[in-house]
Amino acid sequence: MDQNKLHSDHRFLDEAGDTTFYGKGMVPIIGQEGVSLAFILGMVKIKSELEPIRKKIMELQQSIEQDSYLQVPSVKKKIEKGGYFFHATDDIPEIRKIFFDFIKTIDCSFEAIVGRKIISIFAKKHNNKESEFYADLLSHLIKNKLELDTKLVLNIAERGKSTKNHNLELALKKAEKRFVEKQTSDEKKISTKIVFNVQNQKTEPILNISDYFCWAVQRVFEKGEMRYYNYLQEKISLVVDLYDFKNYKDRRNYFSKKNPLSAENRISPLLY
Repeated sequence: MDQNKLHSDHRFLDEAGDTTFYGKGMVPIIGQEGVSLAFILGMVKIKSELEPIRKKIMELQQSIEQDSYLQVPSVKKKIEKGGYFFHATDDIPEIRKIFFDFIKTIDCSFEAIVGRKIISIFAKKHNNKESEFYADLLSHLIKNKLELDTKLVLNIAERGKSTKNHNLELALKKAEKRFVEKQTSDEKKISTKIVFNVQNQKTEPILNISDYFCWAVQRVFEKGEMRYYNYLQEKISLVVDLYDFKNYKDRRNYFSKKNPLSAENRISPLLY
């Protein structure tokens, strides 16, 4: 198919957690205060017109800026820096409820890759480089999107070196390699043109939706807290616990609507 004639389809990618493994002197600090046990990369697909959703998010953000009851330090700080935007980690419970309720009204789906932070894998597979860790997770997120016969625009939340063009291209090459390796015949071919569009929450408010989904999944793995995941579960199509090797058999590390996450998916800090 002529790639120039393909229609454009959009996805919106954000993350939760961090890619930090070491502190000063290469001392592991996974799970310490402010350092996550896993890094989560998620993707939202909107199944309706995008512009009305962008407009509604911006209206909600403006209403929060104007609501005197919600003028807490985190909101004031964002307003002073150019305008409030939704970010689950920073938002107070009252604001989270507003945005979670909004997400419930949207026709969308979400999928995520969870990367447990395991020192041996980070060293051997990712060369102790956070950008390669990110690229590996991204490749798994997009490897099953390579036969869609479309131009797939990946709107990605900016993240330092990890979202530099060369690292995104590395992720794409990894995804293409995995796609080819799993084929048992020549019937399935790569027919998707991937375009990366690195943005931030101010320039692309739909990224806030992905941020909230990622945060809801993160609470399960970090805290065993189910309420946020359960609230959005009907829209979460897939979560892959990528490095949960104990459950690789029969894809028990794949979680869907029929096989949802539970509090048992919490990562034990004792492992670190």
